[in-house]
Amino acid sequence: MPASKAVCSSRALSLALLVACAPLCGAAAQQADTTLWTRLHFRFVGPEGNRAIAAVGEPGNPLVAYIGAASGGVWKTEDGGVHWRPVFDSEPAQAIGALAIAPSAHNVLWAGTGETFFIRSMTALGDGVYRSTDAGRSWQHMGLDSTGRIARIVIDPTNPQIVFVCALGRAYGPAQQRGVYRTADGGKTWTRTLFVDPNTGCSDLAIDPGDPNTLFAGMWQFEVKTWHLQSGGPGSGLWVSRDGGLTWKRLAGRGLPPANHAIGKVAVAVAPSNPNTVYALVEDRDPTLYRSDDRGATWRVMSRNHDLAERAPYYVRFAVAPDDEDRLYFVSVRVTTSRDGGQSLTRIGFNAGGDTHDYWIDPLNPDRMMIAHDGGASITLTGGKNWTRIILPIAQMYHVATDTRVPYNLYGNRQDGSSYRMPSRSLGGGISEGQWGHVGGCESGFAIPDTVDNNTVWSGCYDGGLEVYDVRTDQSRNVRVWPEAGYGWRPADLKYRWNWTFPIAISPHDHTKVYVGSQVVHVTTDGGTSWRAISPDLTRNDTTHQQTSGGVTTDNLMTFDGATLFAIAESPVKAGVIWVGSNDGRVNVTQDGGAHWTDVGGNIPKLSPWAKIKNIEPSHFDAGTAYLSADLHELDDLNPYIFKTADFGKTWKLISATLPRSALSFVHVVSEDPVRRGLLFAGTENGLYVTFDDGAAWLPLQTNLPHAPVSWVTVQPHFHDLVVSTYGRGFYILDDISPLEQLNAAALASIVTVFAPPPAYRFRDRQGITDAPNSAVQAENGPTGVPITYYVSAVLADTFSSATNTPGATCPPATPPAAAAAPGDSARRPKPAKLVILDAQGDTVRVLQGERKLGFNRVCWDLRYSSPATPKLRTSPPGRAFVRVGADGTRPLVTWDLDLSVRGPLVVPGTYTVRIAVQGMDTTAAPATASQSITLLKDPNTTGTDADVQAQGKLARTIRTEQDSIARMINRLEWVRKQVRDLTTQLRDSALVADSGAKRLAALADTLERRIIRVEAGLFDVNLTGAREDAFRNPMQLYGRLAALQSDMAENGADFAPTTQQIAVHDALAQRLADLSTRFAELMTKTVPAFGAELRKTPLRDVIYTSFQ
Repeated sequence: MPASKAVCSSRALSLALLVACAPLCGAAAQQADTTLWTRLHFRFVGPEGNRAIAAVGEPGNPLVAYIGAASGGVWKTEDGGVHWRPVFDSEPAQAIGALAIAPSAHNVLWAGTGETFFIRSMTALGDGVYRSTDAGRSWQHMGLDSTGRIARIVIDPTNPQIVFVCALGRAYGPAQQRGVYRTADGGKTWTRTLFVDPNTGCSDLAIDPGDPNTLFAGMWQFEVKTWHLQSGGPGSGLWVSRDGGLTWKRLAGRGLPPANHAIGKVAVAVAPSNPNTVYALVEDRDPTLYRSDDRGATWRVMSRNHDLAERAPYYVRFAVAPDDEDRLYFVSVRVTTSRDGGQSLTRIGFNAGGDTHDYWIDPLNPDRMMIAHDGGASITLTGGKNWTRIILPIAQMYHVATDTRVPYNLYGNRQDGSSYRMPSRSLGGGISEGQWGHVGGCESGFAIPDTVDNNTVWSGCYDGGLEVYDVRTDQSRNVRVWPEAGYGWRPADLKYRWNWTFPIAISPHDHTKVYVGSQVVHVTTDGGTSWRAISPDLTRNDTTHQQTSGGVTTDNLMTFDGATLFAIAESPVKAGVIWVGSNDGRVNVTQDGGAHWTDVGGNIPKLSPWAKIKNIEPSHFDAGTAYLSADLHELDDLNPYIFKTADFGKTWKLISATLPRSALSFVHVVSEDPVRRGLLFAGTENGLYVTFDDGAAWLPLQTNLPHAPVSWVTVQPHFHDLVVSTYGRGFYILDDISPLEQLNAAALASIVTVFAPPPAYRFRDRQGITDAPNSAVQAENGPTGVPITYYVSAVLADTFSSATNTPGATCPPATPPAAAAAPGDSARRPKPAKLVILDAQGDTVRVLQGERKLGFNRVCWDLRYSSPATPKLRTSPPGRAFVRVGADGTRPLVTWDLDLSVRGPLVVPGTYTVRIAVQGMDTTAAPATASQSITLLKDPNTTGTDADVQAQGKLARTIRTEQDSIARMINRLEWVRKQVRDLTTQLRDSALVADSGAKRLAALADTLERRIIRVEAGLFDVNLTGAREDAFRNPMQLYGRLAALQSDMAENGADFAPTTQQIAVHDALAQRLADLSTRFAELMTKTVPAFGAELRKTPLRDVIYTSFQ
C-alpha cells in the first residue's frame, strides 16, 4: 500500500480503542516516519563510555580521525582529538567492527558493522557495510546485510572503487554469508570470492600496498551458543590471493600448522616497508606468531608468548610499522611492542589502553598512532612516548534502576567498568562526571537500590559476586551466596551456576527480602548475612550445556554458562507471586513465596526450548498477568519475541508480531507503564518501541535516541520519566511521559489539548561540581520547572515550514526563534501558541509562547513570574562619547549582581493553571483553547518552612515590582535625554551657531540634560560603559542595590525567610525609590513640558527636527 496509507493503518492499530483511522489519516501530510511524539527528546545523562574496537585516521592529517564503538556508532574529530562528535547516529546499526579510509581518496570512508571481538553474549550485531563519500557527513548502506559481523575492510590503494570486506558472519550457526567479499564498483555489486564453509568466516584481511593483487586472509571457524563458545576447527587457516582477490589458495605447512591441525582465530599483516615480509598471529593452544620473508611461501615461528593474545577470541590483532618490518604492535590485555620481528616483547603502559582491539598507524607518519580499547581510544603523536586517552559517551550498560529520591538517581552496571549511581538531574548547574559514583559490584549484572532505604544498594558481579553498598559510608560488604571462586571451572563442577548477569530482585512488598538466582532462587531477609534456597533447580539442567567453553583455548568465566537463571521478578500486586526465567527456555512461577513452583514455559507457543528469557515483567494491575521477553538470537533466530499471560502462565500469547523483522529486531526487555494498562515499552537490538494496546501494534519511540541496543527500560513513577539503558550509549531519560499515558480518543479528536503534568517541585539551585569543559561526555541536565506538553491537530498545526519535525530540545525555549520567511510570507505564517500561566486567584503569572507543530509540542515554564522591564540606555555616559549604542539604538545597563536578579522571582508552591490558545489563520475567529492544572510542591531538600517560602516570595515579588518601576523610569528618561542630545547637536550645527535663539535653546537643553542625569544618577550609575567591573569605579545606585538584594535574598537564599537586615535594607531602598519617583514625576510633568513649550515658541522650530514638537 502507499506509504502514507501504511502509516495511517499502523497508527490506527497502535491507537486502537483510542481513535479511529480517519482522524489519524487526516494527518497524512506528515512524512511516513513521523509520529505524534517526534518532538519529544531523550537526554543523555551518562556515564562515561568504554568500548571502542576500530580506529582510523586520515593519512598525513593529524587533525582528522575516526573511532568505531563496539555498539555506539562512529565518532569523528577534526581538531586532533580535542573534540569528538557522532557521525553515524541516524543509521540502524551502531556496532562498528571495521573502519577504512581509501588511501587514494581520503573523503571516502567505509564502516563495517557488527563486532568480532567475542567473549560475551552481549556482542552486538551489524547489518552490513556503509560508505561515506564526504568524510562521514552522510552515509549510504552498501549491502551485505546478512553478514552479521565485519572484521576488516581493505581498500585498493590505487582505486577506491575496489573494496574487500572480511565477513565473520553472525556466528550463531552455519551461514552462507561468511567469507571475503569483493566489489569493483564501489559497493553497487558484490562477489564472494573466498568461502571456506558455512562454519567459517573471515577474521582479518591484509593487502600488499605495493602490489594490490596480493592479499592475505585469516579465516576463523567460530560459533556461539547461549551455553558455549567454540573458537577454532578445521576451517580456520591462512589464505592468499595473487590475482586481486578473485581466487584464493590456502597456506598450510611449510612452517605454518598443517591443514589437519585445528587452530582458531587468525590475524595477518603485510609489512608496508618490505612487502616480502608477512606476519600471521594464530590462536593455538599457545598463541603463535609466524613470519614469512618470501611473500608467504615459507614461514617460521617468532613467538608463543601468551601476551600476544591472552583470550584469543577477544584479541588476535596486530600492526606492523610502515617504516620498519621488524617493528610490531600487538593488542591484547596490554599493548606490547617488538623491535625484532616479534621474538621479544615490551609492554606499553596502561595509558595506551587495556583490553585493546585495534591498532592504526599513519602510513605517512609512523609516530602518529591510535589504539581502540575497552576504555575508549588512545592517540599518540610521539611514537608511543606519550598517549592521550579519548573517552566517549559509549557506555555499555546492562540494566537501569531508579530510586525514590527527589530528584531521583539512576543505577546500573557498565561493561568494562563498574556499577554506577548518578543523578537524573543536577540542582548545581549541570550533571558533571564528579557526581557519578560507584556502588559496589563490578562490570556485569544489576545495581538496585533498596526501595525504602535508598542508602543501601545491591550490586552484582560475575561468578556470583554480590555486594551491599552503603551510600553514606562509601563502603560495601561482600554477601555472595556461596563465596567459592569458580574461575576456570566447568559449570557442571560447581555447586551453583551463575550467569554473567545473574538476576537480583527486591520484593516490592518487603524491602528486606532480596532474591538472587543461580540455577535456584536464593533469598535473604537479613541483608545477605544468610541465604536460603526457595526453589529446586529451575533450569533444564542439561549437563551438555555445562561443559568447558572456548574451543582451541579454554575460557571459563561464566559468560557462556548454560542452565542458569536469567530473570526474577515478584508481582507488585500480590506478595509471593514470583516469576523466574532461565537462559535455557524454562519459565516458572510460584504463588506462595516459593513453597510450590509451576513450570509454565511449555505453555508458551513458538518458544524454543533453549530461548534466553531476558526479562519477566509482572503487571502492575493484575497478579496473574505478566509479560515476558525471549531472546533467541544466539540460536540464529533474530525475530522479536514478547509474550503475555493473564492466568499465571497457563496460557500465553505472542504480542510482538508487529515489531519489525530485521537482523537487529530481537528483544532485550519489555516493560509495562505503571499508570496505564496496555502501555508497554520494548527494547530491541537497535531501538525502542511503544504499544498502547497491549502489543497489538508497536510503533518506534526513537526520536533522537541513537540506535544502540536498548538493554533495559523502566518508568520512574513519581516523575513519570521513561529511563532507558542502552548497551553502547549509556543512560537516557525521556522526561515526563504523561502525554503517552493520557493519550486518548478525546485528545486526538480535539483541536488542541494540554496534558496534565505530574506534580512538580520548586527546586532550588545548589553549589555545583565543575566539569571538564572539553569532555566528549557531556550529560544533559533535566528541564527547569514544569514541562508543559500539548497536542495540536492538523487543523491548526504549523505546516508552513518545509522543514520536517525533528526531535526538540529537552524543553524548548518559551519563545521559539522566528523562522526565516520569504518576502510576503509573514502574513501567512501562523502565530506561535500562546500559553498563559494563572495563579489560584486567576491572576496572570507568566505568558509563554510555544511551537504549534502537528502532534506533541513541549514548552517549559521555569516557575517564575515575568521578568521586570529591562533598562535600555540610549546615550553615552557623560564625558565618554566613545561608548556607542547598538544597531537598535540602545545599549544594556551592565552592572554587578544583575545576572540572576533580572529574572522574574519564583512562584510559591500551590496550584496553578496553564491556558493555551492557538489562533487559526482566520484572525477574526476565536482561537482554540485548552487548559490544565499544575501542582507545585516545595523542594523537599530544603529546610525552610512553608511560611518561610511565602515570606520570601512576597518580598521577591515586591522587589520585582520596584525593579520594573525603576527600569521604566530609566527608559523614559533615556528616551527624553536622547531627544535632548539630538536637539543640542542640531542647535550647535555650523549653520545655527551664530543664531542667538539657537544659543539660548542649546543652553536650556544642556540644563535639562543635566537635570535628567541628576535623576538618573540616583537610579543607576550613569558612568557605566558596559564593562562589568565598571561597577567598582563609582558607588552603586538604587537599581543595582535592589538587584543585589534580590540576588542575595531570593536567588541565593534557598527557601529561607528574609532576614531582619534584608527587610531593613529593603525598607531604606524603598524609601529612596519613593523620593526618586517624586523627582521623576516632577521632571516629567513640569520640567520637560516647560522645555517643550519654549521650543515651540522659537522661530527655529521650522528648521530643526525633534519629537518635542
